[in-house]
Amino acid sequence: MLVVIGRNWYRLVIAAVVLVALVHAVEIALFGAAKAVIATVSGRLVPVYFVATTEKKVAFTFEGAFGRDRTTDILGVLKEHEVRAAFFLSGRWVHDHPLTARQIVSEGHDLGNYTYSVPHPNSLPAAELKRELEKAHKAIEEVTGRPPKVFRPPYGEYSNKVIEAARDLGYETVVWSIDSLDWRGAPAADMKARVLDKVHKGAIVRFHVTGAHTAEALPLIISELKKQGYAVVPLSSLLLDGSYYIHPHTGEQRPIEPPGDAGRREGRSPSDA
Repeated sequence: MLVVIGRNWYRLVIAAVVLVALVHAVEIALFGAAKAVIATVSGRLVPVYFVATTEKKVAFTFEGAFGRDRTTDILGVLKEHEVRAAFFLSGRWVHDHPLTARQIVSEGHDLGNYTYSVPHPNSLPAAELKRELEKAHKAIEEVTGRPPKVFRPPYGEYSNKVIEAARDLGYETVVWSIDSLDWRGAPAADMKARVLDKVHKGAIVRFHVTGAHTAEALPLIISELKKQGYAVVPLSSLLLDGSYYIHPHTGEQRPIEPPGDAGRREGRSPSDA
């Protein structure tokens, strides 16, 4: 009788271990499925506009394409204020400014793909858009030695086709929640007022390496953000790792919480403020 009980106990232990493993596997599968389902619940894919966080941190991003280049001045300001940013570069820009592209990397900034020739993404077939991304990826990696890991569609133009094409190539599409309007030639004081008026936790701020007054505005913006307790962090450290989804209405990148953490308080979005 004792032998029988011992054998049954052993089998019960094995069954319990197998059951726990199965439950864990199902949870992982469900988290992945939830990410896909939530992101497409409206039938419309969206890029990352900003990130859910309880911390007062923001990321600066710069787009490099056409126009008079002022990247060297911008890099000088960022270095002086110990700020690291993300540079979304076109393949043509990298070919035209290889030394500056290498300087961006050597000074610790992130790289992003901005296509090769900066077309209107929605106007291209998916296959042609992928060729633009692949050509830019190759150019950026060959010149800088580092592959870009995120994509920004030129002009902020996107659709399901654009986001799906980027994801097929391993890119997350990232736009912005605050536009400095430096591309309009806004004066430094106006840029400062605009960014500070709209700042929020997890914000992604848009600038251009061709902005006429961007290098002048950056010290004003950085200093005031620091006074308000904000940290300007690299985009790569602001974006979430692991299981996350992108809210289909706000573009907020949010973590997918395990069942036990479902009630954890998330960072406030601009619409909550």
